[in-house]
Amino acid sequence: MMKKSLYELLIERALFLTALLSCFIILIISGFIFIEGLPAIQEYGFFKFLLGNLWSPNDGEFGVFSMIAGSLYVTFLALLISTPLSVLCATFMAEVAGEKVRNILKPVIQTLSGIPSVVYGFFGLVVLVPFIRSHFGGSGFSVITAALILSVMILPTIISVSYDSLRAVPGEYREASLGLGATGWQTISKVVIPSALPGIITAIILGMGRAVGETLAVIMVVGNVSKIPYSIFEPARTLTSNIALEMSYATGIHYHALFTTAVILFILIMLLLVIVKSIQRRFSLDISGGLL
Repeated sequence: MMKKSLYELLIERALFLTALLSCFIILIISGFIFIEGLPAIQEYGFFKFLLGNLWSPNDGEFGVFSMIAGSLYVTFLALLISTPLSVLCATFMAEVAGEKVRNILKPVIQTLSGIPSVVYGFFGLVVLVPFIRSHFGGSGFSVITAALILSVMILPTIISVSYDSLRAVPGEYREASLGLGATGWQTISKVVIPSALPGIITAIILGMGRAVGETLAVIMVVGNVSKIPYSIFEPARTLTSNIALEMSYATGIHYHALFTTAVILFILIMLLLVIVKSIQRRFSLDISGGLL
């Protein structure tokens, strides 16, 4: 008993130290980004940087509002496309498909998550860009092209987490619903999915994080034009694309402005996470109250 207690204590301390190390690494990275971006904020002004529409380093203009709009536009359009597909696919796998079908679908979906982003970008460049250009006009490099690529890239994340959430719903819920005379679809739509909704929202959060942070595939298809897109068929530039495109040659205030762009991206992701987490908490409380 003593050895077991000592062993458990050591494991507990090791896990605690690992968690502390993770937090320490995050703090170091965050601190480095903020420190490197501070000179640009002091010289140019935070709100001028945040709300300015013009990004022209040669002229000393560093406004990122158009890139914030582009990042949000691409991200939420990708989520709008991928979320229904992902939830329906996860529901089919968890509640409808047989074991043989499930054993085929799961490796295929996991393979999608392992494909490098440059391959997705190359596919978009060779297939989607010409298709958009020939059928909808413009250059083909656009918000919708980037959103379509991102929607495919985040499908495996949302499907996998949603599937686990649906499978975690107790079988007693299904049995009780069926026992009261509900059909299979009524049980899935009225009992299983609402019970798994907090986990599904978590899956959407993870997909959103992947979409906001994706760089290479987006660079290849979004057009990288620093202006606010007023149509899904217009080109745009995201915050991550801006950093990746210009960091290799940036110097002076331009260099620090790119770090300030990373600070804006960091703050944007935190705000989105807080908003979605509050929504998730509200759904969890509503579901708990309903079950009680």
